[in-house]
Parts: sequence; C-alpha cells; structure tokens
Amino acid sequence: MSIYDCTVVTAEGNETTLGAYQGQVMLIVNTASKCGFTPQYKGLQELQEKFSERGFTVLAFPCNQFGHQEPGSNEEIQEFCKLTYDVTFPVFAKVDVNGSEAHPLFKYLKQAVPGILNSESIKWNFTKFLVDQNGKVVKRYAPQATPDSMADDIENLLGR
Repeated sequence: MSIYDCTVVTAEGNETTLGAYQGQVMLIVNTASKCGFTPQYKGLQELQEKFSERGFTVLAFPCNQFGHQEPGSNEEIQEFCKLTYDVTFPVFAKVDVNGSEAHPLFKYLKQAVPGILNSESIKWNFTKFLVDQNGKVVKRYAPQATPDSMADDIENLLGR
C-alpha cells in the first residue's frame, strides 16, 4: 500500500485519495481548535504560503481524541480555520488517530515513523508527519515542534 492509496474525506463529506498530492511534499497534521497548540495554525499557513508554489502542502486532520479539544462540526472547524487563521490548505473531516477506530492514514503514518520508544500512538494534537515527493514518510514531529522549525527540512526535500 502507498500513502497515495489512502482514502480521506473532505470537510464537505466527499471521499478522495491522497493521490491528488502525488509528487508533492506533504506535512500531515492532526489538529484541534481549542488546544494550547492551536496557534500553530498560523505557522502552518506561513509554511503553506512560503512553499506551496514549489510543490508543498499542509494537510490538516481535525481530531477530538485529546481532551475533547475539537468538539465542532466539520463546517464549524472550516469556519474557525478560515476566519481565525485564514487557512488556505486543506482541512479534512474529523478523524480518530489512535485506537481501534484510527483512520488508516494515521495507522500508516505511525507505523512508518514511530514515536519515542518506538511507540506508534500519537500523544497529542499537532503531531506532524513530513512526507517526501515519493510518498515516503521521512520525519515525525512532536506537538510542541513549531512549524517554522520544520522549514529547513521542507526546503531540503524541495531542493534549494
């Protein structure tokens, strides 16, 4: 299985695959609107603006599994992201990232790049996975890693 085969659901409820992003560098993030890390949306948008023309995109997947910090509907989440952070990158439908109902994409990501002590579980909102142009998951970032701290890694994948 390739990451591009993963079926995802848009905020509008339409199924698609990550095949639409084949050939791009992707930063895949589980997000939440009411989290201490929520201001990272600003930095994620800055990365999107800085690198999108060179074949990069942020893909956000809201998740309500950590402290119930994403209670809104998909429509409310879209509105929050647009009005509060002027987000232009895709924010998909809510998913689970851990447990028996974990979305297949996040199962794939966690297996490809386990966390600390080889743990596959995601510890909190705003865990980030960097994927290269060939669909290889190359790095996992902890929630506290700021988007600007990833700019060099993205730049290296895109080729200076």
